[in-house]
Amino acid sequence: MSLPSPRNVLPLEGPIDLHVSAKVAESIAKLIKEKPARLVVDLSRVNYIDSSGLAVLINGMRDMEDYGGLFILAGVRDEVRPILESARLENFFLIFPSVDEALAAP
Repeated sequence: MSLPSPRNVLPLEGPIDLHVSAKVAESIAKLIKEKPARLVVDLSRVNYIDSSGLAVLINGMRDMEDYGGLFILAGVRDEVRPILESARLENFFLIFPSVDEALAAP
């Protein structure tokens, strides 16, 4: 049995594409409304992300930066990393190998 995610962790699963990106955007917006100091988006079970998914992540990060929050990606898989790199976003986002490391980071 897995423990429920902390409130400032958003676990995502499967492909993040046009069909689900609006729902992901809604989830991120709901979490950001509470103005957490950091929001960790867990991508460890995401196997694909398209431009609409990337746009959602970029917008989420910008919304958090507006009030000084940290938007962090965790657990980026080998299938997804080249997509971030081809969009030149691997240095744009704060990326940690795991959710635990992202939560423990200063």
